[in-house]
Amino acid sequence: MIRTLTLLAAATLTAFASAAYAQNAPATQDANDVPAAPNDAASKQLPTVRVTAAKANPLERPLTTGSRLGLTSLETPASVEQLDRATLEERGDASIVDAVSRATGISESPHPGNGGSELSARGFVGSSSVTQLYDGVRPYGAIGVTYPFDTWAVDHIDVLRGPASVIYGEGAIGGVVNVVPKKPTRTPIENEIQLGVGTERTARIAFGSGGAINDRLSYRFDISGNRSANWVDAGNSRDLSVSGAIRYDITPELNVTASYAQGFQHPMQYFGIPLINGKLDSSLYSKNYNVGDSVISYRDRWATVAANWQPSDSLSVTSTLYRMKSNRHWKDAEYYTYMPSSGLIERSSYTEIFHDQEQYGNVTSATLESALLGMKNTFSTGFELNHTTFQHDNNSPYSGTSYVDPYNFDAGSFINVAGTAPKYRSQSNQYALFAEDRLAITSRWSVVGGIRYDHASVNRDDLVNGGGFTKVFANTGWRVGTVFDIQPDLAVYGQYSIAADPVSSLLMLNASKAKFTLATGKQIEVGIKQSFLGGKADWSLAAYRIVKNNLVTADPLNPDNSIQVGQQSSRGLEATLGAEVARDWRIDANVSMLRAKYDDFVESSGGTTVSRAGNVPVSVPQRLANLWVSWRFASAWTGIAGVKYVGKRYADTANQLVMPSYTTVDLALAWKPRKDTTITARAYNVLNRHYVQSAYYDETQYLLGNDRRLELLLNYRF
Repeated sequence: MIRTLTLLAAATLTAFASAAYAQNAPATQDANDVPAAPNDAASKQLPTVRVTAAKANPLERPLTTGSRLGLTSLETPASVEQLDRATLEERGDASIVDAVSRATGISESPHPGNGGSELSARGFVGSSSVTQLYDGVRPYGAIGVTYPFDTWAVDHIDVLRGPASVIYGEGAIGGVVNVVPKKPTRTPIENEIQLGVGTERTARIAFGSGGAINDRLSYRFDISGNRSANWVDAGNSRDLSVSGAIRYDITPELNVTASYAQGFQHPMQYFGIPLINGKLDSSLYSKNYNVGDSVISYRDRWATVAANWQPSDSLSVTSTLYRMKSNRHWKDAEYYTYMPSSGLIERSSYTEIFHDQEQYGNVTSATLESALLGMKNTFSTGFELNHTTFQHDNNSPYSGTSYVDPYNFDAGSFINVAGTAPKYRSQSNQYALFAEDRLAITSRWSVVGGIRYDHASVNRDDLVNGGGFTKVFANTGWRVGTVFDIQPDLAVYGQYSIAADPVSSLLMLNASKAKFTLATGKQIEVGIKQSFLGGKADWSLAAYRIVKNNLVTADPLNPDNSIQVGQQSSRGLEATLGAEVARDWRIDANVSMLRAKYDDFVESSGGTTVSRAGNVPVSVPQRLANLWVSWRFASAWTGIAGVKYVGKRYADTANQLVMPSYTTVDLALAWKPRKDTTITARAYNVLNRHYVQSAYYDETQYLLGNDRRLELLLNYRF
């Protein structure tokens, strides 16, 4: 398969090489556009100069996530925003999930079953609806993402809201989150170290280094580690992330970057607390009912080789060959139920699971700027290929039961009745062809369109009883949008898109779900974006409606089987504002108002068929808001305050179990005694609000979020 990938990449490069030659032909080349000689030092620094200038206005910064055309936010007919490195450092979120949940309209509902990474966007929840990428590459199969998890090695995070299947394939009806790591740069070598200590025996250490080795070689290296006792009993956690990359500039037009990243996580072995008579009991907030020898561990590895070729200002080609491997292990008592008759907690679902996943593939794309009937036109096309294998070992039917006192108990040991053994092995072969185009009809009006065809063959082998099945999924997604510049820094836009979601993780499909088709969705969105005050302020407003069909639920006539029925929809408004209101003051705010509901959805409840039409989907908050204020009140001192609001959510489709709304407040004080040193004191959740972060698969079992935490961080650059 690697040979096939290489041949296809070469074919794309060859096809666009002729276009590059035509674009650079002497007969049409302006004297001022003659490429610099390979040893021209000034030409080598040009990309760095461009990036620095672009940061003055966030809406005019080129983004890679909203499209493959290199458009800015103002040019993109969609809602897309970027959390840059400066923003991540100011807000102090060490976790990717925590950082992303500050973005407009994004909420988090992490728990061990989803790898601690589940996100919600525009009424749709989970990795089957919100695609998460690592440097533009997606782990295939919609299984919970466990890397990257730490923000230390991150350069920026792009968030695209709304269906994005036309760019990244099925599984993106809610949106896309793309985590882009720090990369080698042709700048002087700079190093940075971070040391941190905090309450609950929290400690952090991180180191980063990068820059140019010589006129052709540059590198990047990052390592970070965290540990904490956290806010619950037996809540110890630790992690380590290591990444490195080296770039070789073969010519000024062609460079190759090889990178490797590896992460180890041992998160809290925490599955929440049970409801007592349908309500949370504050006396249980710090309790952890897992067994004493429980295990949760994730190990992830990413290796990539990326080539970038830009033979002219009008043509660029990128090709990335990658390999991802992930090993996950759970061994826990996962379900906790309060027994009114005895006053004890019943622990059940003694579960041991191993995931062994490996994926390798290639993403190649080319972008060409040209003239079409006298109008400026930008066209991009490419392909994606990947092969994924996945093995699932477990001890189903997850038997075992024990009873403990709610307050004083021996944690005990794991009970393994059936024994853990390999149960099934899946593999998928997926390919996609995609194209996008932007036509500038006038200097103020442009039309953007795109189309993508996805084809995946999924095979599952039953390792217990033999046999298995093969299922082919194919889908064509497309979108068309338009942008009109009322003024150079004020644009209105609209778009219509068609997308698809898998019915569940494709690599974990069982026989009953294999007969289903992809869930389909469509969205219409209109909005306005503006930059003002000379680029020091910007705001946006978006209105949308999304409809998704072919939901999966239990068959009312046979609850052991699943059927595909119904419709889910959402409509909402999203607004953002960022402004330097004075020389030393900055405010960033966003708000999301959503009406998400099941339009046509029935399921079995208590042996009868019940309609859930009109109810809010599980884990979807319909109100979200974030506010950040920073004030540099002295030459070396900056105060920072952040407020986060998450509206109420439901833990069940019947909307009987409520996860209450909550508001958290974070404060920070940064002191810069020297140009190369920053000392920051942070207080997270300063009001010590106890809030529900997510509900587990057991609807009456809630996982609580962080309590008040204090940290002191030292950053030193040299």
